[in-house]
Amino acid sequence: MRLSARVDYALRAAAELASVADGASAGRSRPVTAEQIARAQEIPPKFLESILLQLRRGGIVHAQRGPEGGYWLARPAAEISLAEVIRVIDGPLAHVRGQRPEDLGYLGAARALQEVWIALRASEREILEQVSIADVAAGELPGRITELAADPRAWS
Repeated sequence: MRLSARVDYALRAAAELASVADGASAGRSRPVTAEQIARAQEIPPKFLESILLQLRRGGIVHAQRGPEGGYWLARPAAEISLAEVIRVIDGPLAHVRGQRPEDLGYLGAARALQEVWIALRASEREILEQVSIADVAAGELPGRITELAADPRAWS
């Protein structure tokens, strides 16, 4: 699985916003500027601005302009999965050559590849939908995720 820099930065920005939330109904404590997020997460500021715009359009964050402006999560961080952020930034999970696995037409000896790609997408989805932005911000991942990451084979 390859994740783009945009996805990496979007997930880090969302986790940063979750870390400053006070648990209000939408997780909002105070707006955080793009500059503050960029500095805290070492993200190029101009790149972050375009990512935050995508996240706003995708309903992940809200924004407010002006001297008291900034960004905050649109919903509680526990309700925003990693999969949702990835879809907003890069589109659907697990495409092969830009196509959904169920739309591929493999022939002969390669026919089983379609099922492999569908199973891979299902596995990715299972993990990425299980982990919320709140989990990441708190550094407390679901047990199954911790278990998978503890396997030494996962690190190579």
